[in-house]
Amino acid sequence: MRIAVAGGTGTVGRHAVEAARAAGHEAVVLSRGSGVDVLTGAGLAGALAGADAVIDVTSIMTLSEKKARRFFETGTRNLLAAEQEAGVGHHVALSIVGIDGIDTAYYAAKLAQERAVAAGSVPFTIVRAAQFHEFAGQVLSQIGGPFAVAPRTLMRPVAAREVGAHLVRVVEDGPVGRAQDIVGPRDETLADVTRRQLAFDGIRRRVLDVKLPGAYGTGLASGALRGGPDARQGEITFDEWLRSDDHRVA
Repeated sequence: MRIAVAGGTGTVGRHAVEAARAAGHEAVVLSRGSGVDVLTGAGLAGALAGADAVIDVTSIMTLSEKKARRFFETGTRNLLAAEQEAGVGHHVALSIVGIDGIDTAYYAAKLAQERAVAAGSVPFTIVRAAQFHEFAGQVLSQIGGPFAVAPRTLMRPVAAREVGAHLVRVVEDGPVGRAQDIVGPRDETLADVTRRQLAFDGIRRRVLDVKLPGAYGTGLASGALRGGPDARQGEITFDEWLRSDDHRVA
């Protein structure tokens, strides 16, 4: 099977590419580095020639609903149009568990992406995943100095490696509309995993656990992002991930 991975050099994308190749598939990386830009459509037609499926794991680091919505809706529209032209039979989009009741900020944009995928003409599967173990490091990188602000978040973090492998399995199973969610093996808080990562890396910073205001902050703290009981459960804990090569290259 020829599988194109949009965002194939990113946090999840590189693992999806690795998992696809390990399973005997041909993986095609769609990224600006490979001459493909999903936001302009440049290079998509050539890259998708002969592709059987597309996995979209593109992402943007922003809390602005406007910016995120523009990113996801534009990218999805361009991908679906190119897929239809190329005769691609399966579009797989990665989303986030538990966001139905958090229709604001970044999560509103992901819900808009899901709607765009479902409204398209290409057979699809939407896969929702919990926050990745790599999320703590992304939070730490946002603000320098002696303090780190961790929005109060109840989550069940999962290894991006396991999400990438799950996405490839979803491709192999064919379009189903909504696939089984995937979450991590343990309930965690963002502040606690952030503190453990700092301690493991030997960095002295104080982590402030701050409940954000409004619907977005309430959603993070509600536990909705831990997913439901029917979700597929990953096996790699956050502390196991810290000791792995995946943390060293994150």
